[in-house]
Amino acid sequence: MILLLGIGLLTAFVLPCKATACRRATTDILETTSFVCECSAEYCDTIPRDVGLRAGQYVIYSSTKDRDRFHRTTYLFEDRAEHDQRFVLDASREYQTILGFGGSFTDSATMNIKSISPSAQHNLLKSYFSSEGIEYSMGRIPMSSCDFSVRVYSYDDHPGDFALEEFMLATEDISYKIPVIKEALAMSPHDIKLLGSPWSAPAWMKTNQDMVGGALMGQPGEKYYKTWATYFVKFLEAYEQHQVPMWGLTIQNEPSGAEVPFNLYSWQSMAMPPETAKDFVKRDLGPALTSNGYSHVKLMSHDDNIPSVLANSKVIYEDEEAAKFLSGIAVHWYMTKGSSTYNSLEETHQTFPDKFLLATEACEGYQPWEQPVKLGNWERGEQYSLDILQDLKHWVTGWVDWNLALDLSGGPNWAGNNVDSPIIVDAERDVFYKQPMFYHMGHFSKFIYPGSVHIDLRVESQAHTTLHSIAFKRPDNSTVIVLLNVGASIEEVTVHDPRHGYINTKLPPRSIHTFIW
Repeated sequence: MILLLGIGLLTAFVLPCKATACRRATTDILETTSFVCECSAEYCDTIPRDVGLRAGQYVIYSSTKDRDRFHRTTYLFEDRAEHDQRFVLDASREYQTILGFGGSFTDSATMNIKSISPSAQHNLLKSYFSSEGIEYSMGRIPMSSCDFSVRVYSYDDHPGDFALEEFMLATEDISYKIPVIKEALAMSPHDIKLLGSPWSAPAWMKTNQDMVGGALMGQPGEKYYKTWATYFVKFLEAYEQHQVPMWGLTIQNEPSGAEVPFNLYSWQSMAMPPETAKDFVKRDLGPALTSNGYSHVKLMSHDDNIPSVLANSKVIYEDEEAAKFLSGIAVHWYMTKGSSTYNSLEETHQTFPDKFLLATEACEGYQPWEQPVKLGNWERGEQYSLDILQDLKHWVTGWVDWNLALDLSGGPNWAGNNVDSPIIVDAERDVFYKQPMFYHMGHFSKFIYPGSVHIDLRVESQAHTTLHSIAFKRPDNSTVIVLLNVGASIEEVTVHDPRHGYINTKLPPRSIHTFIW
């Protein structure tokens, strides 16, 4: 692969900037359209929290394809509009409250993090979770193995153990996931919301006796489903014993992909149609969580791609007995096809307004014809931002990325399903690279705190289709706006906040900006 051939040619130099510095790595990789920031045990760029903004001031953090990463500038509001493209803020019109942003503590991600020196590990986790980083506030945890593992395992590979007396966390949990999670929890300014997701039940519980494909044996209410519900409880208890409590659970990762006879996956998966999920929740999982003291854990349905979310949610939530155990609806981005797909999120919210929507998985480089890792690719970062913006505009309350860190090949992955990640680890050199995806994520996660409320940002005069925008009111009543320019030209923009005045600004081509006041 061109990627691997080019890695040996990486060199580093410092990209100067005022508030914080990106140590910019250069490479001759042909796919590179921007650059990556290199971190080591001794050095890593930081993004300190803003403090001390005075009345009449606003700050802009800017990242551009060619030059900047979180370049910070401070300005004063003006008393008139200067540009034809205008956005008007209306803080009185409120939409959804934000739960948070984050990534996933897979086996592979935590193994990659643990593959570098302790000081480099610390810098990597600070980059994601600390107040000097992009402040992730959510984390997803696979329940036992998934494709981003180095082997296939469950927490109870003992056929016939319906009491789950042999249930035990794996080495991957004890040596990798839990230590990394605990360090992230310790450094975060937020209470990190952790959610568990199963890829498959143990093979002995399934129709095909395999963790790839198939379904649970029997029917909801019967012993296999009762045992599977107990497995969830055991998972919660085991992680709590290590001081890692869960905020949420999803019923099943991408259950539609494993449906017989068209199983789409060559890795751990399990079919569970919405009719079955409904009955499983009301007969087995919901009662098991409640009777064991876990009714506070946010149980989420779907955990699958968006196109089927409304139809599947109707099956589950129109059953009042099942609905009472569920708090939200989890979605993935892999089959997103333009406005009609996002509109289905809007319809789902309008149909079930008391159930939150949460994006729980996304990554780039997942198509079989794509190169998994593209160091420095700006377009992949833009795709993150575009999807986050559209999700947030359609009532989604947060966005959780896939692997926190992968190696130079986009793994390890036992099934060969390698993909890209916002951070790529080069263990041989004891460094890691922050991709454009990392900074695009940060323009949201760093500044839109949990508890922020989506507010109205109206296009007063026609904005170009290359501009995308959204606004929030934070818990401290400060305002955050994100503006993304995916076009090749400078865009002149005026933002009007009737309470403060006008922001007149020019957005460079291929750039993303977060405004705070």
